[in-house]
Amino acid sequence: MNGIINVYKEKGFTSHDVVAKLRGILHMKKIGHTGTLDPDAVGVLPVCLGKGTGLVSMITDWTKTYEAVMILGTTTDTQDTSGNVLTKSVVDVDERTVLEVCSQFEGEYEQIPPMYSALKVNGKKLYELARAGIEVERKPRRVVINSLRVNDINLEDDIKTVTITVDCSKGTYIRTLCDDIGKKLGCGACMMSLKRTRVGDFIIDDTLTLNQIAALTLKGDIEQYIVSIDKMFSGYRKVVVSAGYNKLLYNGNKLPLEAVQDQNSEFLDMEEFRIYDADEDFVGIYKYIGGQLVPKKMFYEKSVT
Repeated sequence: MNGIINVYKEKGFTSHDVVAKLRGILHMKKIGHTGTLDPDAVGVLPVCLGKGTGLVSMITDWTKTYEAVMILGTTTDTQDTSGNVLTKSVVDVDERTVLEVCSQFEGEYEQIPPMYSALKVNGKKLYELARAGIEVERKPRRVVINSLRVNDINLEDDIKTVTITVDCSKGTYIRTLCDDIGKKLGCGACMMSLKRTRVGDFIIDDTLTLNQIAALTLKGDIEQYIVSIDKMFSGYRKVVVSAGYNKLLYNGNKLPLEAVQDQNSEFLDMEEFRIYDADEDFVGIYKYIGGQLVPKKMFYEKSVT
């Protein structure tokens, strides 16, 4: 079983919990998730299976979309409502100010990672230091907010909230974004809820819960919900080799142009493409360099005797 399954991570599970449970459900060990979601967060978590684990670093780099609700007037040590309250302030802002401040975060911005995060400093995870009452200096990291849309502003109730949809680069902490917005507003803010609705081409409407995956596995229908590895490279051209070159291909060797079935194919220097054996089974990603086909990433699983 090789590919990617689009899991709906439910509240209370860590990303590692999801992987552990999937290992039991699917009866396979080679499984990897594509980016940590906080336990209280829900939503899209693409999980790579088998040879698909070779895609983890690529998928981790993709842009993501989140829906978040922040509470105005409250700050916490974790920057969300799971933490200890640090400050309580009167919220004296209007809708126009909220919209103006939120719009200022679109584009590149320098974000200081939160202490309660899995990032490491001198080999220690920040959240381990934070739990021990130790705060260390963190260097700002450049993140990109492709778009920040304000969906709802509630300044009438006792708990004043702003709901936002954020499309952003990898490494963006949404609770830190909420905290930073609160600072600019002058009243402070912390994140109340977070839902990831997209990772690259994986969207929340196509997700499956762990219970749904277990039921589909029992019925023998789970394979049709696993996205094939080569679909991740659908923008690449497909190249099929002749049978006589299968073994060289399986071993990840460089190939001459004569290996290609379609001898009318033309290649651009440094062009990358999906390569298939003579049976049209996907093998990996190759690149055309200096008149030959050179392997870049192999996903081959057959054994050759």
